Amino acid sequence: MPRREEPRTRPISPVRRSSRSGRLKSIHARRGDPDDLAQILVTEEEILAKLDELALRVAEDYKDKDLILVGVLKGAVMVMADFARALPFHAPMDWMAVSSYGASTKSSGVVQIRKDLDTDLNGKHLLIVEDIIDSGLTLSWLLENFQSRGAESIEVLALLRKPEAAKVVIDCKYVGFDIPTDFVVGYGLDYNERYRNLRDVAVLAPHVYS
Repeated sequence: MPRREEPRTRPISPVRRSSRSGRLKSIHARRGDPDDLAQILVTEEEILAKLDELALRVAEDYKDKDLILVGVLKGAVMVMADFARALPFHAPMDWMAVSSYGASTKSSGVVQIRKDLDTDLNGKHLLIVEDIIDSGLTLSWLLENFQSRGAESIEVLALLRKPEAAKVVIDCKYVGFDIPTDFVVGYGLDYNERYRNLRDVAVLAPHVYS
């Protein structure tokens, strides 16, 4: 049996502190919440460059296969849109809405389906497009659920991953950035439905949710 390629990750690049500080001040000025964000972890430019890189890998791996992109609402909307546009071929997408956070900053692992997929997965090649892998509990449940529906293959693409927060082992083939366990927002990630539309990924100041 051929040896599976290990997921390749790229650490967050050393963007100058003054650059990130300037971006943070700019965000504060636009959004009107000067103390909500503690630090920018990944910039919009870094995100788009990484998604372009991952799209090339996915295109090579699925060049002779019919691929379906599956996103989890609402966090994966930004990632899905930019990643899908970076692919050099057409790939249909479908969406599932689940909940395991609520207004909390930690996943409970108890999954509630709020919107199911419209696609019959039997015999299909799936790529789950995730914004972030945190505890991995929700994603683990999704993988088992999709496998039970007869998918031919299932792989995972995640823009962000928190290795130190993992409670279950997730085989994620395509990973953008490994980040610390801080609660992050922006680029689709939210806290209580706020901050999704920030272009960068930033650490949410603890006083906001404590």
